[in-house]
Amino acid sequence: MSSDPNCIFCKIVAGQIPAGKVFEDDDLLAFHDIHPWAPVHVLVIPKAHVATLSDVGPEHDAWLGRMLGLAPRLMRELGVVGGFRTLINTGPDGGQEVYHLHMHVMGGPRPWTKG
Repeated sequence: MSSDPNCIFCKIVAGQIPAGKVFEDDDLLAFHDIHPWAPVHVLVIPKAHVATLSDVGPEHDAWLGRMLGLAPRLMRELGVVGGFRTLINTGPDGGQEVYHLHMHVMGGPRPWTKG
């Protein structure tokens, strides 16, 4: 599995930085965002370092699909019943701040601080 020693999300995957984990398997990790925009705000990441969605290739199709499929399960488990939003920021013009592919999954009563 590839990793970047300077990537904060790779450090979370390695257990070097704590995170409020809500899901983990061999390929994916999900944890609470430390700066939530919504009452429930989770990040879902691949454990392998892939910088952006633009860097995804056919070899990533399986876990990318699993990331999307995990969103409704996590929201149900976290008590979100009225709907949720998924978002992947890609590149500087797309608003990406951490260059390790991650999907925001946000839910809960509105209004939210962003979005």
